[in-house]
Amino acid sequence: MIVPRTFPAAIQRWRSEGRIAAWLHIPILQSHFIAPAASLGFCFHHAKPHSSTLTLWLGEGPSRLPGYATHQVGVAGAVFDVSTRKVLVVQDRNKLKNMWKFPGGLSEPGEDIADTAVREVFEETGVKSEFRSLLSIRQQHRSPGAFGMSDMYLVCRLQPRSFTINFCQQECLKCEWIDLENLARTKHTTPITSRVARLLLYGLREGFDKIDLSMEELPAVYTGLFYKLYHRELPESYKAAMGAD
Repeated sequence: MIVPRTFPAAIQRWRSEGRIAAWLHIPILQSHFIAPAASLGFCFHHAKPHSSTLTLWLGEGPSRLPGYATHQVGVAGAVFDVSTRKVLVVQDRNKLKNMWKFPGGLSEPGEDIADTAVREVFEETGVKSEFRSLLSIRQQHRSPGAFGMSDMYLVCRLQPRSFTINFCQQECLKCEWIDLENLARTKHTTPITSRVARLLLYGLREGFDKIDLSMEELPAVYTGLFYKLYHRELPESYKAAMGAD
């Protein structure tokens, strides 16, 4: 544990080392360290029964540290241009391996996944897009990237509304429009990206209705509230036969 009188020197050293954030874990019986840390800019991140965790953002601009999660929801956007058969991909700046992946990030509280995908794609690449469908869902538990909690990662199919790239150099090392078939075959990509690329190729050949989970907004049981339902679209002939809307 760092004692209060060493806080300023430690912060100065972290900044000189190029670190962008500091995490301070304080056991409940040492809670008297919280006030000195707060006076130097530390803020609460989360608390558990026997400890609390504080953070200090050391990088430029507003903090980009994720909020504490019980379940973390990440959303990526596969922006696919049917006319050129190219898809938008990025390489993260802070990863050990420079692998191609779809741009994306964490969904904000109260934000629909479709809106997250469109927002994150624009923030990372400068490309405007429109939500078309949900393509895949990955679930994992005890994820280090979600503070040991459960993690959901959804990939959406997006249609581009602009094509000029102006990527965020703080987050991305590269950003390119890549031929979809090349993306599906390259070894320099993540397993999810590769599989979704093959899924898009199948949809291009057989029809996107074969792979899309469309979104429908329906009224919730609570008056005035609505929810989003993602499902495979039923054929019009079947809906007509069933008398469905």
